[in-house]
Amino acid sequence: MDSKKVLSFLGLATRAGKLLSGEFVVEKTIKAGAAKLVIISADASDNTKKKFGNMCTYRKIPIFYEFDRFELGKATGKEYRVSVVITDEGFAEAISSLLKMEV
Repeated sequence: MDSKKVLSFLGLATRAGKLLSGEFVVEKTIKAGAAKLVIISADASDNTKKKFGNMCTYRKIPIFYEFDRFELGKATGKEYRVSVVITDEGFAEAISSLLKMEV
């Protein structure tokens, strides 16, 4: 996986208005059916991982547990972020394919 590319895509998606972040907003977006891809930081609590994992599995939304909260935050222009959601199919496919690549 090319983490720099993924983080760069997250930044592009943020500037394009296709990435939302924060636990409440991500949950609301998933429930509204607008989520195309969810990324939860690897250092998130087990409860958060389980909560979003169950929501995404039920709705068949790809979910990844990557990066730490500070890397996700920096990519999105915030101090730190534990959860982000992509609402655009193109960005979701590009990021998903990069995350699935082996090192």
